[in-house]
Amino acid sequence: MKSLVVVLTSLGGALALSAAPAPITSTAAPYPKDAKSVVESYDPAFAALIAADAVVENLGSGFRWSEGPIWDPAQGALLFSDVPENRVYRWKDGAGITVFLEPSGFTGDVYNGRERGSNGLTLDPQGRLTLCQHGDRRVARLAADGKHFETVIGEVDGKRFSSPNDLCFDKAGNLFFTDPPYGLPSDTKQETAFNGVYRLGKDGKLTVLDKEMLRPNGIALSPDEKTLYVGSTDGSQPYIKAYALNTDGTVASSRVFFDTTEFTTRTKRRGGLDGLKVDAQGNIWTSGPGGVLVLSPEGKLLGSIYTARPTANCAFGDADHQTLYITSNESLLRVRTKVKGAAR
Repeated sequence: MKSLVVVLTSLGGALALSAAPAPITSTAAPYPKDAKSVVESYDPAFAALIAADAVVENLGSGFRWSEGPIWDPAQGALLFSDVPENRVYRWKDGAGITVFLEPSGFTGDVYNGRERGSNGLTLDPQGRLTLCQHGDRRVARLAADGKHFETVIGEVDGKRFSSPNDLCFDKAGNLFFTDPPYGLPSDTKQETAFNGVYRLGKDGKLTVLDKEMLRPNGIALSPDEKTLYVGSTDGSQPYIKAYALNTDGTVASSRVFFDTTEFTTRTKRRGGLDGLKVDAQGNIWTSGPGGVLVLSPEGKLLGSIYTARPTANCAFGDADHQTLYITSNESLLRVRTKVKGAAR
């Protein structure tokens, strides 16, 4: 098996980190099986979602904290963040891993923290890359020149966000996003009194959907867009919440959809509920203890993709939208599924 080693360096002293980044190893096709990962079934229904002998492939490694994957059909490629490195990488079949965007989340000169880059990525209804930027503390859109950013939203009631983390659009173009403080520098005071879940309407109106979740993180909509799912990475709230949405996008009610306490106690696996995606049948694929957990629309644990390392996020991709790409700490993984990702 051949692999391509690409040494990537920062562009400019203002963006340089104190330690040199690790070289990125981009594997070549046929892509090798990831030695750590195993597909596990806990319920017969899982067999309809992923094959029992499905192989988890390793597409590359050497990242400091891979996050926020999104498939870009216009490029036929996966885009994903490396948060500490302040980069967005691109993986494309046959071309491997290259730097797509740098800087990705912090465009200033001095940042006294670790998580300065972009985190969650998505495409807006026009296909434009939209980023949660930790260092710049905003949701931004990549400008037409492919180098600069346009602010989508950066504050609530005159107060700057802490570090927007993950986001999704509905089909109409309304934006939902979370704002925990993970990317807030140590020498910077949080301006908001809570870590919020928000909706930015097409009309520009910003609505706070939740003030009670301590560390709201991954976010996604059900296929019918009637339910919003948000994962919590706070240890005292180890759950995904489900919000029933009114037609105007406000919250009608909310409930704990899935709690990891029993699973964590039984398996002794570590890892919080971070990024999540929904498939076309309404199942939720969420990072969690040990890797990726797969939940039914009713909140039943069906199976997992055990990666044996901290796992941040996942996204469906490829032309048929039937491959799950997984950002798993230092690695980029993927596995074929029997179900398509939810269309947006």
